[in-house]
Parts: sequence; structure tokens; C-alpha cells
Amino acid sequence: MENFLYQASIYLAAAVIAVPLSARLGLGSVLGYLAAGIIIGPVLGLVGAETEDLQHVAEFGVVMMLFLIGLELEPRALWDMRDKLLGLGGLQVGVSTLALMVAAMLAGHPWSVSLAVGLTLSLSSTAIVLQTLSEKGLMQTNGGRATFSVLLTQDIAVIPILAFLPLLALREGAHIESDGSIDRGMGHGADAAHHTLSLVDGLPGWAVTLVTIGAVAFVIFAGIYLTRPLFRFIHATRLREMYTALALMIVVGISFLMALVGLSPALGAFLAGVVLASSEFRHELESDLEPFKGLLLGLFFITVGAGINFGFFFQEPLDLIGLALLVIVAKGAILYVIGRAFKLNRRDHWLFTLGLAQAGEFGFVLLAFSVSQNVIPPDLSQKLLLIIALTMLITPLLFILYDILSRNMKDNAPEQEADEIDEKGPVIIAGIGRFGQIVNRLVQASGFKTIVLDHNIETIQLMRRFGVKGFLGDPTRPELLKAAGVDKAQVLVAAMDQRDQVTKLVAYARRVRPDLHIIARAADRNHVYELYQAGANDIVRETFDSSLRAGRYVLENIGLSEYEAAAAEKTFYHHDRDTVRELAELWIPGTPTAENKAYIERAQELEKDLETALLELAEEHAKKSA
Repeated sequence: MENFLYQASIYLAAAVIAVPLSARLGLGSVLGYLAAGIIIGPVLGLVGAETEDLQHVAEFGVVMMLFLIGLELEPRALWDMRDKLLGLGGLQVGVSTLALMVAAMLAGHPWSVSLAVGLTLSLSSTAIVLQTLSEKGLMQTNGGRATFSVLLTQDIAVIPILAFLPLLALREGAHIESDGSIDRGMGHGADAAHHTLSLVDGLPGWAVTLVTIGAVAFVIFAGIYLTRPLFRFIHATRLREMYTALALMIVVGISFLMALVGLSPALGAFLAGVVLASSEFRHELESDLEPFKGLLLGLFFITVGAGINFGFFFQEPLDLIGLALLVIVAKGAILYVIGRAFKLNRRDHWLFTLGLAQAGEFGFVLLAFSVSQNVIPPDLSQKLLLIIALTMLITPLLFILYDILSRNMKDNAPEQEADEIDEKGPVIIAGIGRFGQIVNRLVQASGFKTIVLDHNIETIQLMRRFGVKGFLGDPTRPELLKAAGVDKAQVLVAAMDQRDQVTKLVAYARRVRPDLHIIARAADRNHVYELYQAGANDIVRETFDSSLRAGRYVLENIGLSEYEAAAAEKTFYHHDRDTVRELAELWIPGTPTAENKAYIERAQELEKDLETALLELAEEHAKKSA
């Protein structure tokens, strides 16, 4: 018991320390888990022989990941993405596998081992790439969507790869007996220890097929017809933990069934996820399983890091680094050609190429599985393990390279020509996203004419379908503003999404029209100060008014009357408005507010004034009530 608690403390402490540090440095959680494993394993020697056994338990995190991936993929959504999945994703996996297989064969490995190596290294890091795309706001770009399509294809491809890899080892002993039954060669080695139960051992080939198809059909049938009654039954108990127990039972039970018929547990979990994707219980399942998936996957990556043989690495460090770079260059070249074939523009093309050039975390899973199935020799597995880890460690540098290239290039796609503006009105609204739309609807519904400008053709076309006329063009361009009538307009609303574009527009409009009333959308308080200095008259923070309303609802539900809550809200609003104007005079561009002594002192004084004002208001209400 004491040894278990000691080991658990070591693993958890390593994760809690290393993963947040890795995330803060922009390296991603996967690298943090790997680093934690390296530190407690090869570096400090705090863990040892139990790592391999623990890894078998942690591999169940991969099964849960594939179940959750399946939950995100309704059959209809998969069908709608078929072109990119089969085109971009299918080409990437197929061509990369072939190229890396040929390279391994040239290095002297048998074709079966080489094919397993190609399949393992062809996959990229879903965890690192998706996290980085989200952090950099690149998911909605063409390059981000193309990258996501390939990652999705790779995640799906893991299923058939796991099912296919054991076939490469059939030569080790699997054969058809004289009675037609299949001897899978599992009576020896590590595999025998993990396959003591089976529904298909000793059955003739046709019976194996029927049992396997029956198991898959049962999973589909259960997902469609049995889960709803089960969830209703659990809901009647009103015990929250029973939802979690049911979610675990579904994944564990399906995985066990797949193992009994000789299929990959991951295959069954993924299939069940797809079947349940359209269920009303989908989000409940996701929320219940996500923590288990995250912890088990994290534990898996820690055990991988702890199992890295650094003695082996230091025997030939230059060779291993060279091989890792060779994998990145080879995959990058293939991705570059595929990107050109699908006509991605330059910036998206380089994101697609550099973002997917590494090997990924599923490579660790496939390697462990390949070794257990006698597909890849253990010594080669050690080398591949280090190569995959090195390519993942290099990935942040590839995204830094993309940032440098992106800043120094323009997309080669022709810029959409701006519309000719043939109307003028008293109000110009620049930007018709979720913020500008509400402004535009209110002003037009009140009987005033607006001139709407936006640089996104899809947004303009969408608005036109709803009967809202807008003009395509960059609102910061002087000639477009002039054509829209900025010289005679009464009000300009700067409502674009990009904060630097809003500031640029406000500064230009104030310069050419000192008397124009400018209303600007601000992303945060620092942006408010920038816009005051640029010349905006009224500045609206994106979430300020909605947060005020939420605060008023809180006050109404903890004892204040509607009138008292509204008065407190109004007091806070006017105080904050005056505070922002005053602090804007003390704000220094480029200097963090935490280092601006005068700003901090005045902000503290103004906060005390607000507390005093609200207390006086409360006392006044109390006197009236009495």
C-alpha cells in the first residue's frame, strides 16, 4: 500500500509541476507529460520496473479518446467532409506511409517492419497541433481547417491501423488448422498473458466472421436502442455519480466485447462514439469521460517519457537527431506537394506544411502495440520512440518558423475587389459581425439609414440573404470611407473584430473629420485607452454591459429589489465610465499597468470612491424602507 501511494504521489506531482510549466511556455501538455516522465524516470530514477505494467492500464486512455472523437463525428458530418478526409487526409497518410516505408526498407528492414514503421510515423500530433492552432487563433483559417481535416483522418485511420498491424505478425505462428479453425499464434510471448478469454479461438473461419459481425452489430444496436432506457433509469436515481459509472460501463463493456472477438478495443469504442454522436446524452457522456481520458492519456505519456532509454540516445545522438529531422523534412515535402495540389494559398500552405510535419502521440500507442504483437523488434522500437519524441519537441520551433514566414508574405490568392458604393447615409457601420449586426438592426429598425462596410465577402453575402445590404471592402481604406460618405456622415461605428484595425480606423476618421461622432468597439480596458487617445467619443467594451446586467441579476436574487439593483448598476456604470476617462490620462502605451505607479494609486483611490458611493446608496434605500 505504501509503495502504491509513493508511486502515485510521484506521478501526480510530476504532472502537476511539469504540465502547467510546459503550457505556459507554449509547448503543449503532451510535451509536459513527456518531460515529467523523463525527469522522474531516466533523470532522477524515482520510478522504474512498474512503468511497463502501468502503461498497459494507461493505454485505456487512448480507447476513451477514440470514443470521444467518435462522439464528435455524426455520420452526416463525416459524409460532408468526405472530400477533405479522403483527399487531403487520405493522401497524406497513404503517401507518407509509402515514402517512410521505402526509406526503412533502404535501411535494411523487412517489408513488414518497414510498413509498420511507415504507418507509425505517418501520423501527426493531434494534441500539440490542435492546441497550438487554437492558441494562435488559426483554426478558422483555410490552412487551419485543412490541417484539422488531416488530423481527423489520422485519428480515424488509427482504428484500421490497429486492426491491421497484427496481420503483419501472422507469420509468427498464425495459421489455419485442418478443421478450418484459426490458430492465431497467441499461445506464447507477452500476448498470451493478455488474451486468456476469447469467443473465437478454435472456431472455423466462417464462424469467426459471423461472431465478429455480430459483435459489431450488437454495438450499433445497443447504441441506438438500449442507451436511452439506460440513461432514463439512471436519471430516476438522481445520483450524479451513476452517470459517470454508466459512461465508464459503456466504454469498458464495449472494449471488452471487442477484445473477446479479437478486434481492437479502440475500434469498438470509436464505433460506439459515432453511433451515440446524435444522442441527446452525448454531452453528458463527454463531460463524464473527459477527466478520465485526460488523466489516463497523461499517465500514458508520462510512462512513455519514463521509459525512454537515454543511454541508447547518447550512444548515437547525432544519428537520432538526423533521423528525426529527416522524418520532418520527408513529411513536410509530401505535405507541401499535397497543399499545392489542393491550391492552398501561401500562408495557409505553410501552416499546413509545417504544422503536420512531426510524428505524433499515436505513434507511441502504435509502437507499444506493434512490440506486443511482435511486429517491430524492441531495439528498433526504442529508436523510433526517441525519433517521435524528438520530432514533437521540434514542433514548437516549426510554428515559430511559420510565424516568421507568415509575417513576411502576402497570400497569393487575388484580393477580392471592393464594391462600388452607390449610397450614403448618416450612419456608417464598419464591421457587421455579431457586434455590428445588433447595432445595425437597432438603428435601421428605428428608421435611420446605415451604410455597412465589411472586408469578409462571406459575411456580406450572408447578410444579403437576410435582406441587409452591405458593401465589401476594407473599412480602413481612405478611398472606401470617402465613397461611403465619411465627409458628411453624422456617426461612425467602428465594430470590426481586429482591435488594431478598429484603432487605425478611429485615428484616421478623427483626423479627417474632427467633428464626427465616433463610437468604437473595444476588446478590453487597455484597448479603451488606446481608442480614447485615437479620438473615439463613445467606447463600448465587448462584455461590459452584459456583465453589468448579470451582476444586476445577482443583486436581485440575493435580497435587493429590482429598483435597488438597477440603481446600483447605474451607479457602477457611471463611476466606471468616469474612472476609465480619468485613468486614460495616466495610461502609458507600451508600459504594463502593473508597472505604472501613478495609474495603480489612482485606480485604488477610485475603487474606494465606488465602495463609498454604493454604501451611501444602500443606506439611502434603507432609510426609505424604514
